[in-house]
Amino acid sequence: MTVPARGDGFPRGVLTELNVYPFKSGRGTSLHTAELTPMGLPHDREFMLVTPEGRFLSQRDLPRMALLRPSYDGVVLTVDFADPEAGVAPLVHKAAADGPVREVFVHRSACEGIDQGDEAAAWFSAVLGTDCRMVRFTGHRAASRGDGRVAFADAYPLLVISAESLADLNARLAEPLPMNRFRPNLVIEGLGAFAEDSVRLLRVGPTVIELVKACARCVITTTDQDTGVRGREPLRTLASYRTIGRGIRFGQNGVPRTLGTLTVGDPVEVLAAR
Repeated sequence: MTVPARGDGFPRGVLTELNVYPFKSGRGTSLHTAELTPMGLPHDREFMLVTPEGRFLSQRDLPRMALLRPSYDGVVLTVDFADPEAGVAPLVHKAAADGPVREVFVHRSACEGIDQGDEAAAWFSAVLGTDCRMVRFTGHRAASRGDGRVAFADAYPLLVISAESLADLNARLAEPLPMNRFRPNLVIEGLGAFAEDSVRLLRVGPTVIELVKACARCVITTTDQDTGVRGREPLRTLASYRTIGRGIRFGQNGVPRTLGTLTVGDPVEVLAAR
């Protein structure tokens, strides 16, 4: 891809958040700096829970997965369960790079995961009250569009949202919601509300990201990420003004085009509009 040298004539902004989700549907980890890889941020959605049949589990099925608090250093995955009444010690798990490889499914996409063993499976099954196993991504999986690659993310390596988009939504709500309801990887500020909808190429620091598809929002956005309790907002309000086609849209899915180191505070500029 030929990348324009500059985005003259377009607004400029700043990167205000970097978030990685090492465990699919667990809490995100806020970063100050990270390498942008072809698969997005390192370790994003590297681990996932599956049913005995191999179907992925998420907060769509189990809102209490919001109480899973993972941290991962590339070797050891530690998961706290943030329910004071559960009285459960954290899981401390050395990630297995070898072991039985299972065919698993993220929506209708078949991929492979290395089974992480009986101890981890028993811990998650007990805290969530359902029979499940943890797998670690292996192999190759293509993004739904844009020639990108993903691990266990739903379909794309990056999700980008403008801070002003959330501010616009919160101005319409009786109670404002935090950005963690939408689980973005990158939050940018300064481009304006829903400016991301009209962007094709975005330079963030030394990197270039192509925004390829609006993100259709699901019931996970209605789950309080601190308590695991599900409500009606923000989907009810978003449906009134952000229904586009057959979905409620908020944020843009992206694919890395030029790699490098991302740091909170990096300048952001639009290189090309749609």
